[in-house]
Amino acid sequence: MDNRQLFLNNLAQTSDFPLALEFVYAEGSFLFDKNHKAYLDLISGISVSNVGHRHPKVVKAIKNQVDSYLHQMVYGEYIQSPQVQLAQELVKSLVGFETLSGEKINNVYFTNSGTEAVEGAMKLAKRYTKKSEVIAIKNSYHGSTHGALSLGEEHFKRGFRPLLPGIKKIERNKIDDLNLITKNTACVIIEPIGAESGIIETEIVFMKKLAERCREKGSLLIFDEIQTGFGRTGTFWALEQYGFAPDILLSAKGMGGGMPIGAFMAPMGIMSVLKDNPILGHITTFGGHPVSCAASLATLKVIQDEINHEALFRKSERIKSIFLKHPLVKSVRGKGFMLAAEFENFEVLKRTIDRFIENGLITDWFLYCDNAMRISPPLNISDAELDLVEQIVLN
Repeated sequence: MDNRQLFLNNLAQTSDFPLALEFVYAEGSFLFDKNHKAYLDLISGISVSNVGHRHPKVVKAIKNQVDSYLHQMVYGEYIQSPQVQLAQELVKSLVGFETLSGEKINNVYFTNSGTEAVEGAMKLAKRYTKKSEVIAIKNSYHGSTHGALSLGEEHFKRGFRPLLPGIKKIERNKIDDLNLITKNTACVIIEPIGAESGIIETEIVFMKKLAERCREKGSLLIFDEIQTGFGRTGTFWALEQYGFAPDILLSAKGMGGGMPIGAFMAPMGIMSVLKDNPILGHITTFGGHPVSCAASLATLKVIQDEINHEALFRKSERIKSIFLKHPLVKSVRGKGFMLAAEFENFEVLKRTIDRFIENGLITDWFLYCDNAMRISPPLNISDAELDLVEQIVLN
């Protein structure tokens, strides 16, 4: 049996129609199949490969760390240089941005993934506020573990109940809904840009009023920057575009340069409640794995040192113009390299995606928006590669 048949026989499937593409090599913006056909990855593995596939500085950092050590001990017990250095750089990336209470995010808890970062953040908010209610945004997606899934939509969670009680949903940018935040609310979790809802931006006025309401009611505000972080929207963190920090910040996906890692971050005064009542209030075996942390540190530095944000916005406008020329595209929305091209319906979208893939361009749709195409290329995609995008899209 070939790999395709083994894949179908032995690997747990999440749908009856996997793409089943098989790539044997990847570099930069491209994936290559066994016949050496190149595919330009216009979704970066769903906003993961922000610096492209196998960036040489990320690969070098991984190799150097492998030559030193791999796993040592469960999270938080030993002093491991990759964790310490990465945490320091993450804190430095947030200098100048404070919560509405005037606190600075200066503590990082590393996880293995985004959904684990969500789980840790919810536990932290409940432990700190001594409240149990959690509020999320309608048509948001925060992960598939039980707690994170509880924040999602009924279509994805109805088959897995019972889930977490005390979950409320509010509408993004609907200020009247903020009245649902009460003295019983432990936290509100929001993506600055709703990813799986089809790239829906949160308005600045709404975000500021949300933060004010949370402060007034003693609730914590959580920014899920699992997709928006690490340069995806044109600034290192999307929060920079709002001018203030949340009480808890989440990161993952593009954070690892292709390696699995996530984090939830908060001021020390909030994070410290995990140390007692009970002791070891949140623990993980592989969170902050030294190889992943080394890769993440290299990724962070590449984004900060090599990504020209003016060029990124220029290229973003070019991508929008390319797709707007396509006869079936109705509109293009988004910011930076977090974009969505809208089609009439799913059938038209799916045919277009399939044709693009046949011609060597990988795109996708969204969980809660099946008539829009996901566009999230590597941050360092070149103008020559955009020429290729234009050639395929307009062919």
